Amino acid sequence: MHHYVTPANVEQRVLRRLGKRHAIGRFDASRTALVIIDMQNYYVAEGFPSGSAQARGIVPNINRMSSAIRAAGAKVIWVLTGSSKAMEFWPNHHIHNLSPENAARRIASLAEGGEGHRIYPELEVHPTDILTSKVMYSAMLPGPSSNLLDTLAEHGIDTLLIAGTKTNVCCESTARDAYMLDFRVAMLSDCTATSSDEEHAATLNTFQLFFGDVMNFDDVAARLEPPARPT
Repeated sequence: MHHYVTPANVEQRVLRRLGKRHAIGRFDASRTALVIIDMQNYYVAEGFPSGSAQARGIVPNINRMSSAIRAAGAKVIWVLTGSSKAMEFWPNHHIHNLSPENAARRIASLAEGGEGHRIYPELEVHPTDILTSKVMYSAMLPGPSSNLLDTLAEHGIDTLLIAGTKTNVCCESTARDAYMLDFRVAMLSDCTATSSDEEHAATLNTFQLFFGDVMNFDDVAARLEPPARPT
């Protein structure tokens, strides 16, 4: 797991811009979702070409965070990359940005229903959780890539907590697009992972300087507000 601490110069710049450390003071559980990106065997499990020890390292933290989110009454949403529409909706990526061998392997390994597509088995998925899919890096692109935007609208969600892998690819793409669509967004430093500490830190530094918040489990737990009970 990456051990991220916000650098002092980044914190000072956030304070100058915002006047406080975090933009999000409280999380209204009825309008908040934990969005967990790509925690599938293909990206996490040993024996898969893109399996990652760093991603395996955040599994306990994601389980802990998702449990706290459910207990507060907020939504947990799992976003899974699938390849069945990859050549229909994202051909340039597979033809021009990957070798033929890597493109074929990716499409085969992420086929819906296959072992690579499944959520890593040590992650705790509950019956109340929502599962959705995406084709491209960002889960927030409207149209063929994903129906996450429609799912969030259906449940009245305006605040997102981003977890999963990779920090600087699908997690960052989703988080930035969500922010540009006027969602309140926090990337979770202890529930995201990528290939190196340097890439992880660079993404989180940039995100809190220009986009949304960066928080850890304790930051979120201190701000979670369960839905008000009817009187």
